[in-house]
Amino acid sequence: MTTAIRSEFDRGIALTQRPGEPGHYDGELDAGWQIGGGINGGLQLALAGHALSLRHGADGSHADPISISGYYLSAATPGPVDVRTELVRRGRSLSTGTASLSQDGRERLRVLASYGDLSDAEGAVHTSATPPQLPPPERCVSVADAPREMISQAALLERFDLRLDPATVGWAVGQPSGNGRIQGWFKLADGREPDPLMLLLVADALPPVTFDLGMPGWAPTVELTVHLRARPVPGWLRVVHSSRNLAGGYFEEDAEVWDESGRLVAQSRQLARAPRPQ
Repeated sequence: MTTAIRSEFDRGIALTQRPGEPGHYDGELDAGWQIGGGINGGLQLALAGHALSLRHGADGSHADPISISGYYLSAATPGPVDVRTELVRRGRSLSTGTASLSQDGRERLRVLASYGDLSDAEGAVHTSATPPQLPPPERCVSVADAPREMISQAALLERFDLRLDPATVGWAVGQPSGNGRIQGWFKLADGREPDPLMLLLVADALPPVTFDLGMPGWAPTVELTVHLRARPVPGWLRVVHSSRNLAGGYFEEDAEVWDESGRLVAQSRQLARAPRPQ
């Protein structure tokens, strides 16, 4: 079975099931999703999440990730990848499974996740959180304005239509606020509309929040957990990343993702290594 290709994102998470091996898939990590020396962690999580969606949602009932956690064991690089999944438990409303993403026999990512049906959560999301207040996208800073040397170190930015809030990009001109917050509008550059799997990418799509702490350089993810609240409606996503703690060379990065209707559709927390001093 081969997944349909609708956009660069769909191509990036496309999988082919190995004949006679249920739950075992082959894919390809494209260099266009690189950041620094490796493949973006959100894209990897979406790839593993897609494999679990195929495994759990074979009958259409448990195709949506509800909670998914990934541990990054080694840096993934462009090239073939195989993903093995295991169904741990299947219940009436949730199924739980694991996925292992490997290259050349070396495990890159280990995932544990619960899957269900997000159509059960249609309508309002009851939360005390409020969406970030942003200028309109046309008044924000486009990734297209980023220096070419930055793009050369983060090829995936060319696949994003990312508009950052001017109030949170002082770091780009050597004036980080020190607040540990970056926020903005997000779409894919090819216009592909958001869905639950794309939200796994979005949770790790903005520049590292350590940029706003005056710490340039890329920050490798150690662990990333995403909770999905609802299926997003078409249109822009509002994304905010923030951090309150940095200790022992590690920091946490919390994210909220809001859809065009103003609903909180995903939350995440990751633990990452702080950038090395320049």
